[in-house]
Amino acid sequence: MLRRKFLKGAGIGVAASAIAAPAIAQSAPDINWRLTSSFPKSLDTIYGAAETFSKYVSDATDGKFKIQVFPAGELAPGLEAANEVSKGTVEVCHTCSYYYWGKDPAFAFGTAVPFGLNSRMQNAWMYHGGGIDLMNEFYAGHNLYGLPCGNTGAQMGGWFRNEIKSVADLQGVKMRIAGFAGKVMSGVGVVPQQIAGGEIYPALEKGTIDAAEWVGPYDDEKLGFYKVAPFYYYPGWWEGGAFLHLMFNTEKWNSLPKNYQAIVWAAAQAANSDTQAKYDFLNPTALKKLAAAGTKLRPYPQDVLEACFNSAKAAYEEISATNAPFKKMYEAMSAIRADQYLWFQVSEHTFDTFMMNQQRKKAL
Repeated sequence: MLRRKFLKGAGIGVAASAIAAPAIAQSAPDINWRLTSSFPKSLDTIYGAAETFSKYVSDATDGKFKIQVFPAGELAPGLEAANEVSKGTVEVCHTCSYYYWGKDPAFAFGTAVPFGLNSRMQNAWMYHGGGIDLMNEFYAGHNLYGLPCGNTGAQMGGWFRNEIKSVADLQGVKMRIAGFAGKVMSGVGVVPQQIAGGEIYPALEKGTIDAAEWVGPYDDEKLGFYKVAPFYYYPGWWEGGAFLHLMFNTEKWNSLPKNYQAIVWAAAQAANSDTQAKYDFLNPTALKKLAAAGTKLRPYPQDVLEACFNSAKAAYEEISATNAPFKKMYEAMSAIRADQYLWFQVSEHTFDTFMMNQQRKKAL
């Protein structure tokens, strides 16, 4: 009698597993994707953000969803990564949205815009202020779906072969600077050049360009810019908090099971946080090493900052007059910026200023 009950119960269990197994299999299929990065492997922090993301996805799916990361140039040139994804040649890329400024200036808001938001404000806008949805409304027109995946924090203002003492010293300077920032710089006499990261050093060394901006001390030291351009300026007013983005081919993204989409979202957000934490940890030591190697650290002169700010205001107005998506993003970003800087003035700035003064006293 017990045997019959056991067999009956086992039969129910087998039947249940037979029903459940296909459903489980369908929700966790084996998927292999390729990710093309806009960055070389040598830049372990910025390139590494995609590797971190890929590892999180693989670990969370028990290796069923694998995303292989390729450096710039293997599957696509660094500045063409999103274009290849849009065409469906590659499933996903890790890039900077503003690299595609030439297709539409609205792409700039996915990375950073001149005199815009710092990284914490960027996170507030993207994750809680509707920024991700707003960007994806725009990206959809380019067959892309985007998620933030890494932030450099406030960047440096670039390397110059010659000292900049006033706006007059910027006239005719050929500078590697991308997208919107290039347009603003052109308004004060700079001749902007868009060059991929791996090509900047030889261009500076040969004198093809006179200046270049990249990211910050850790990455800049790796690329060796201090050897050929001794003046290092700050702040990078065009990138107060520069987002990196994962961009997925829309059809490929929509084909993912919902649980895989949720895992990708979580992995991208985790990698986003990890990347800036790593930069914040590594940059101070790198800056000390650069100073010890003879780098001449300089703040931008006040008249340069004022001129660039006015050039940026004019550019925002000019583009907003003819580009509706750009105007929509600019107005949304500006509203967030107004509230955020009000809050930062009340608490954050006061605290930071006090602590910096204490550091100065300690140094003395």
